[in-house]
Amino acid sequence: FDRAETDAFFAAFVIPDFMYYLLVGGALSAAFIPLFSGYLARGEEEEGWRMTSTFLNITIVFLSAFTLLGMVFSRQLAPLVAYDFRDEQLKLLVQLIRMMFPAVFFTALAGLMGGILHSYRHFFIPALGPVVYNIGIILGAFFLGPRFGIKGMAVGVVAGAMANFLTQAVYMVKITGGSYNPSYLNIRHPGFRKILVLMVPALIGLSATQLNNWVTTNMASGLVEGSITALRFGQRLVLLPLGIFAMAISTVYFPTLARFAARQRWKDFQENLALAVRAIFYITVPAAIGFVVLRYNIIRLLFEYNKFTARDTEMTAYALLFYSIGLFAHGAIQILPRGFYALKDTVTPVKITGGTMGLGILLNFLLLKYTGLNHGGLALSFSLVGIANMTASLVLLRRKIGSIRGRSLLRTLVFSLLAAAGMGIVIGFLQEPWGRLLASFNIGGFGLIFLQTTGMIGAGILVYLVLSKLLRMEELEILWQLVLRRKV
Repeated sequence: FDRAETDAFFAAFVIPDFMYYLLVGGALSAAFIPLFSGYLARGEEEEGWRMTSTFLNITIVFLSAFTLLGMVFSRQLAPLVAYDFRDEQLKLLVQLIRMMFPAVFFTALAGLMGGILHSYRHFFIPALGPVVYNIGIILGAFFLGPRFGIKGMAVGVVAGAMANFLTQAVYMVKITGGSYNPSYLNIRHPGFRKILVLMVPALIGLSATQLNNWVTTNMASGLVEGSITALRFGQRLVLLPLGIFAMAISTVYFPTLARFAARQRWKDFQENLALAVRAIFYITVPAAIGFVVLRYNIIRLLFEYNKFTARDTEMTAYALLFYSIGLFAHGAIQILPRGFYALKDTVTPVKITGGTMGLGILLNFLLLKYTGLNHGGLALSFSLVGIANMTASLVLLRRKIGSIRGRSLLRTLVFSLLAAAGMGIVIGFLQEPWGRLLASFNIGGFGLIFLQTTGMIGAGILVYLVLSKLLRMEELEILWQLVLRRKV
């Protein structure tokens, strides 16, 4: 696909992403899981399902209406995500928005069903959902792309979303024994009303975050062709460790935090929140250093085919460099807002997000206008906003719960950085001789870049583990205990 097509594709993704994060991030994290977990903890499962059935049924009606309206008014929505698109690119954007809008319905419902499974402490199937979704996109690109172009990927988006939804729905019915009642509706239920009260501030805060993404996409649409694609690919790479590790850690710890808060076991709450953040730091810091050192190889391995040129690799690597700076902070803010949500405080995260949104827009403008960083400035803004958000969240959580175990957090961050720096130096030194060794066996093309990259990743992991052991870091044991706690 050429860059104009992929820019349109990723711009079309903005609105579905917006609704997904509003519903799943807002309704699920802020309101539903703490309340439903509370019903389960008190032995009131039947009453909890009355609330859940009402919430799910109303959500289905709302999503159906929203999806239909989005498809009808896709032409009017297009300028909101890419004001600078013209002619054929604008026409393609409208078509892609219309084609991908049904994915909103399926991904949001899949997320809500995954939240129900989280409340029952089943984590594997919800974690499998994004994998199923992405497989749909890949299959759409592979099988439909050659014939239908970028529209084949759009079909893959919807197919992946449907497959994700069916996976979550079937497993939810299996685990809950058909407790969901599709005909039950009681908007006067106190639990449902509480969801609405808790949701509103969270929706406002998440709207601010997504609006900031909208602003970034719009600003990038005025830069050189390929900027949106470079930012999107760079951000997708950074989101890999966030989605695989940081989100998984947050998902496992969130119901636990909600239970400790409900029982007012504050020392346990503090300890588990700190353990979650430490585990995230331990993974995201070396991931960031690895991205910086190996960014060109990683991008060549994953993306440099057909119309994805060396110039595209250069642009994406440039974005990834700046995105990597804030990886640890964006990892931490997968769990920190949930600390507030477990306390049934959805207002404080809104204040934090509102403040950082304003900071993000200001930084976007200043970095584009005065630094000459181009799309790298937008990626740097993303990182700096994440660091500001994390810092504010830690400070305000400390005020609410008395302690965040700050010394242990700082120790983990510093020691992770030391071990990761050592790792980066070693793999940076080994890259060239490793490449020469592979070339001496007449390995070339994809095989060469694959072995170069995976070999250095493997070496980096080994060096990091050895150095963290020498530094007597406890986080590897924390992660192992976390794996043992997970259920299928």
